[in-house]
Order: sequence, then C-alpha cells, then structure tokens
Amino acid sequence: MSAAPRIDLHTHSTASDGTLGPAELVRAAAESGLDVVAITDHDTTAGWAPALAALPAGLSLVRGAELSCRWYGEEPPVPLHLLAYLFDPDTPDLVAELARVRAAREERGERIVALLRADGIDVSWPEILAGAAGGTVGRPHIAQALIRAGLVTTTTEAFGPDWLGERYRLPKEDIDVFRAVRLVRAAGGVPVFAHPRASRRGRIVPDELIADLAAIGLAGLEADHEDHSPAERAHVRALADELGLLVTGSSDFHGTHKTVRLGAFSTDPEAYERIVAEARGVTEVASG
Repeated sequence: MSAAPRIDLHTHSTASDGTLGPAELVRAAAESGLDVVAITDHDTTAGWAPALAALPAGLSLVRGAELSCRWYGEEPPVPLHLLAYLFDPDTPDLVAELARVRAAREERGERIVALLRADGIDVSWPEILAGAAGGTVGRPHIAQALIRAGLVTTTTEAFGPDWLGERYRLPKEDIDVFRAVRLVRAAGGVPVFAHPRASRRGRIVPDELIADLAAIGLAGLEADHEDHSPAERAHVRALADELGLLVTGSSDFHGTHKTVRLGAFSTDPEAYERIVAEARGVTEVASG
C-alpha cells in the first residue's frame, strides 16, 4: 500500500515575507518530500510564475494567496487571514483590492520606520524596501532591519511588545472578511480561514462568524498549524464537522523568519481533492 501524499497548503516566499525565492521554495518543498505545495504569499500572486517555471518533477503546485482581512463586528476590528486557492489572478475586482492592500502595507511600513527613527533608532526605509526585493512589504522586513541593527536577536523578539508587537505597531488597511470570501468565490477560488483559533496571536473570532462565512462560501478551516494548541485544533475540527467545512493542515512556512519546517503539518488528500474540485479559477494544479 503506497504512502499518502504529503500536502502543505500554506507557504510564503520572497514575493511577500518569506526568505526563499519562489523557485527556491518549490525546490525546497520537493527536497523535503512534499508531493503538493501551495504558494500563498500575502496579498499577491507575484510568486506564481517563477514557482511554476522552477517546478521540480513529481511536485504539484497549488497557486494561492493569503489575504489580509478584518472583521468589523467588534471594536476595534479583529484582523484575520483568508487563504485563497486556485483563483483567477486577473479578476478585476480582486486585483484592485489586493493592489490597495499592498499599497496600504507599504504606507504602514514607512510610518512604522518613521516612528522608530523619531525615537533615535537607526533603521532605513530604503534599505527595508530593498530587502523586500519587490515583494509585499510586511513587519518581518522591519524585524530584519532591527536584527541587522543589533537591537533584537530574533524575529520573535522583534514582534514583542517593546517593538513591533505593541509600541511600534500600527493598524493597516485590510479587506472586510465577508467581501474577501465573496471576491475569492467570484474569482473561481476556494477560501479557507487561516489559523482561526490561534489565540497566541491575539484576539480570535467567535464561531458564529465562521458559521456566517460558511453560509456565503467559506470552504474550510486550517486546523493543524503551529500556532494552534491541541485543544484549539480539536475545536476547529469539531466546528468544521458541524458546518460541513473541509479541514487543512499546513506549515505556514516563512523560511528563516520562522522555525517551522516545510511539511510540519499537512492536509488530508480528501480535503485537498475537495479544494481542487471546487476551484473554477486556475482550475489545473500544475505538476512538475
């Protein structure tokens, strides 16, 4: 009996805040023994073409993105992430919304750097932009500048309350989560809520919101993730079962920005097949 395929549906490249280029990412996925990998950079599809061009033999690529969203049912609104798989990257409404969010991320990054510099902290916005290499700018890029300046030693420390986690944290423009689910479905994609119970990241949304999202097209929930405790994973699975949603497991790999390795958590083939079957955008999963 052959082993079940190893499927990791949440990874990041230098097209956003990962440390491996898209081509390096797919090669690393193959070397780590994965059969299927999804490239899900923040609010961009810029990594799709180079990942496809470098796709190794035996590896399947799911093209996707991780959308920066917000739920406005509480004050202040709750930030959350939506994984979008196999959508048409040329759908005008979605293209415009992602461009707006990327521009807002860049503006926020520049404002954070201005706050740091006002406090006498020697970080350079042009250097941070150069480090992003054209990718979507995020706080991990600023964290790297703090590490280079010798002010912190790790990304985790940079995201602590004295730095980017609180003192130098600014809100950013995100997509209303109901709008995001509808946009992804309109683009033929399959939306999955990323790490929905990760309380260690901050506030989490109520189950009632997830039920409301399921009613308008949410397809699944990411259960197996490094930021979920065993109890949180069990809660997500039970909720998905109750709502008829699929369940995924993923590494949320960011290269050296995180310690988690490719394939640390994986998705059952049945859930993966449901995603592929529901997709109406980029319908084919590319195989090397």
